[in-house]
Amino acid sequence: MPPSTSNSTPANKLLASLPEPQYQRLTPYLEEVSLPVGQVLYEPGEIIKYVYFPNQAMVSLVSILEDGSTAEVGMVGNDGIVGYPVFLGGNRTTHRAIVQIEDTAMKMNAEILKTEFNRGETLQKLLLRYTQALITQVSQTAACNRHHPLEERLARWLLTAHDYSLSDELPLTQEFISDMLGTRRASVTVAAGMLQQARIIRYNRGRITILNRQALEATACECYSVVKREYQRLLDSGL
Repeated sequence: MPPSTSNSTPANKLLASLPEPQYQRLTPYLEEVSLPVGQVLYEPGEIIKYVYFPNQAMVSLVSILEDGSTAEVGMVGNDGIVGYPVFLGGNRTTHRAIVQIEDTAMKMNAEILKTEFNRGETLQKLLLRYTQALITQVSQTAACNRHHPLEERLARWLLTAHDYSLSDELPLTQEFISDMLGTRRASVTVAAGMLQQARIIRYNRGRITILNRQALEATACECYSVVKREYQRLLDSGL
């Protein structure tokens, strides 16, 4: 028997955008699961057996180099899906998927998702549009990491985390952020200190509180708005 789940309105925007009959067809195969901080959903080269539609959890797609250093290449939240290689036909990826902000997600067997995708209905169109938006995020992140100051990059990153968590308080350590941004912890400390001195954020014991969202947006580079506009264009405009 497939796992069951509630029939309440889904928190994940991809699932919420499905026509009701299509969503109801999926519900027997969607299982709500908790995603604790630091949980690895899949490793590079690993066959992806399950996909995840985050609710208020945030998952990072991380590139790992031979020397063990890491850098985030993409973030997935309540407007996306973790495990996109499944419906693109690759079944595995070179990235690690790791939970950054804990909450819940709707889990689905990868083979079932592929079957539903191949029906060619609204789910397929949504997933393809989401993939285009994710590609924009990944490519913009690469440019951002190369050309923009760390303070602007940190502001951009915190804004995205704020969007996905729907909370002003983010349980994030500077060590974790440094791993995601691919820079030294000392550099993150300086950048976070500048934002704190400007009373844009407050940092204390592994928790960052957003005090002034408007000022944070003004501090961030243009990459945040570029990516956000593309997500809105592709996913909020209807099908």
